Amino acid sequence: MSHRRSFAFVFAAAFTFQSIGVGDFVSAADATRDAGPSSEVVEEQFVYKTVSDESSGKTTKLFVDWTRPADWSAEDSRPAVVFFHGGGWTGGKPGQFASHSKELAERGMVCFRVKYRLLDKESKTPPDTCVEDASDAFRSIRANASKFGIDPKRMATGGGSAGGHLAAYLGMMEDQVVSGVSRKPAAMLLFNPVYDNGPGGWGTARVGDDYAKYSPAHNITKDDPPSIVFLGTNDNLIPVATGERFRDRCEEVGVRSELHLYEGQPHGFFNAKKTDGGGKIYRDTMEKTFAFLESLDWID
Repeated sequence: MSHRRSFAFVFAAAFTFQSIGVGDFVSAADATRDAGPSSEVVEEQFVYKTVSDESSGKTTKLFVDWTRPADWSAEDSRPAVVFFHGGGWTGGKPGQFASHSKELAERGMVCFRVKYRLLDKESKTPPDTCVEDASDAFRSIRANASKFGIDPKRMATGGGSAGGHLAAYLGMMEDQVVSGVSRKPAAMLLFNPVYDNGPGGWGTARVGDDYAKYSPAHNITKDDPPSIVFLGTNDNLIPVATGERFRDRCEEVGVRSELHLYEGQPHGFFNAKKTDGGGKIYRDTMEKTFAFLESLDWID
């Protein structure tokens, strides 16, 4: 049973990371005082950015849900993962990875689930705002690693489908360091990620000829982090050949990339609430995720 309450701090309203402040950051240790010893994990939420629509004047608060072990302390230096939900850049909610976060927190990690701006389904705009929000969220968490009790050098990204694209984007595109803070993770957990946006890949209707600016699969370099990738053989968005090509190109430049194929499974097969064999398959993907993180010496 998790213990949930609102975390009493908000990052300053901003489009740019430079103006994200921490002056309102309440001591994280105070937030756990009422977490009883029977609590398995603690779940809370904070706002990492407030954005304004210039045409309408409407403001939107973008938040992060985070899950941590019950014995967490702000003085810790734990490994962490920042998750991005799927939904074609146009839908979905951070709760997609709530079960994953709980299990990883039980193994000692701190997990974050990001709300980012969604694109209009009727438009053909590229995912610039999605990428911007993902970058800002990751950097804001890393910049405040000492308050979250995490190790800034052991931060992974994770995500499924379009969220897997964002997770891979931060890991594989050219880094953008802002105020001395990198957005590049040290590992990637990718669940049927749409990471090939080139000709014949997913998302080309939005990125067009500019696919090299958005497609992780077209930006593989030797400084990229290791990854684990889960893919169903009946995925209607990502052919097995795409996953194999990504793995092989990573290996060619000396980057570790595991590919785990699930026979007959469709897109989204890994989700915890999937009914068609989902319980068993979800369990298998989690055990493989644990093994991957163990191999990095992030968890025992």
